[in-house]
Amino acid sequence: MISLISTVYNEGAAIRRLLDTIAGQTLPPDEIVIVDGGSGDDTVAQMQAYTDRLPLRVLVEPGANISRGRNVAIAAARGDIIAVTDAGTRLEPTWLEDLTRPLRQDPAVQAVAGFFLPDPTTPFELAMGATVLPQPEEIDPATFLPSSRSVAFRKTVWEQVGGYPEWLDYCEDLVYDFKVRDAVGPFTWAPDAVAHFRPRGTLVSFLKQYYRYSRGDGKADLWRKRHAIRYATYLAAAPLLLVLGKRFSPLFWLLGLIGFGAYCATPYRRLVRLWQRPLVGGRLLSATNKVVTLILVPVIRLTGDVAKMLGYPVGVWWRMRRRSPTSQRSRTSEQR
Repeated sequence: MISLISTVYNEGAAIRRLLDTIAGQTLPPDEIVIVDGGSGDDTVAQMQAYTDRLPLRVLVEPGANISRGRNVAIAAARGDIIAVTDAGTRLEPTWLEDLTRPLRQDPAVQAVAGFFLPDPTTPFELAMGATVLPQPEEIDPATFLPSSRSVAFRKTVWEQVGGYPEWLDYCEDLVYDFKVRDAVGPFTWAPDAVAHFRPRGTLVSFLKQYYRYSRGDGKADLWRKRHAIRYATYLAAAPLLLVLGKRFSPLFWLLGLIGFGAYCATPYRRLVRLWQRPLVGGRLLSATNKVVTLILVPVIRLTGDVAKMLGYPVGVWWRMRRRSPTSQRSRTSEQR
């Protein structure tokens, strides 16, 4: 039995998109359990309208964060296979079939990592997707940690690791992934199980998102080395290059050009590929908009780095004051 679960909050404008793609799955779930965290809009009413089309149960848990919502949904689920996605996603028709196939075919498989791709509607969202989201060919299946937009596991695994960390408001899926990987080994890779979602549409919303992600890193003691390198680059290496630039101008420009190339090479490779795909609605980018996306990439990267440098110490201070109940060991690689 396959249970598809999710948690939502004020998703009235987007929830139908998810439910419509669930209804179109080639392998329908045996049940769907969605926990609402106390929405103030019409999210619950929108979901209730689908109860005659889908095996859907809606539970309301006011004040539940994402981890709590997922745990409540999984605890209520009757299936031995749990598939997880998020509101705001558009699932490929074969998503659930591809995601659960390893679990259905091999009793030894305990957890499966699906994938997610950007679903941009504007040039800014396309540039955002190219800057912050990996492409399938960049993934090392042996180390990949899936987003809970697209993941499946046996319910016994969730029970074994103690569920999602309810003390953490962001990065909760990564902490859960670490616990799963430590308990049962690497996730089985299912690259065709794709969930599409819209990247952030403005710099302000992106800055808030990455500030919160980085604050979560500090709370959970994640990516310590990665953050140290970022601080060293911006607070030591960059000022040193500026000083050298005043005395050795040609060398400064050469080093600056090399640094810029390294800084933007991967996003630009992704961007060129994304140019070939239409935006939502079928529109291809114009030449002018392609230039705009080229300019946006370094702006988005810089904004993300600033957000991370602001958020991380806030999370560290939170952890030092509260001594979080699930302190993670330092991680030296990063998936997002």
